[in-house]
Amino acid sequence: MNVLLHKIGKASGTISGKLAKLPKKGAIVVVEFQDGQHEYVTTPVQRVMRLTEKNVYYVETTNSRYRLEVLDDAASASGAAPATPATNKT
Repeated sequence: MNVLLHKIGKASGTISGKLAKLPKKGAIVVVEFQDGQHEYVTTPVQRVMRLTEKNVYYVETTNSRYRLEVLDDAASASGAAPATPATNKT
């Protein structure tokens, strides 16, 4: 899935590329650059927070904090059903 990874803090910046799987506690986040030859690797993830009904995650690692924005459909990449808001029809 294609993502934008925004580093939050003093040395802020934005990285775009492909993410193999969504971040989880204890794992590292690896974003492969568009050229396919380089990748950005974080330190182990301490905490992951997701904005409700959006493909935006806030990831805290051992050394840094990031805002991870999924650009394409994450549900198709992970095999999960997409989240949809409930609607009331009367």
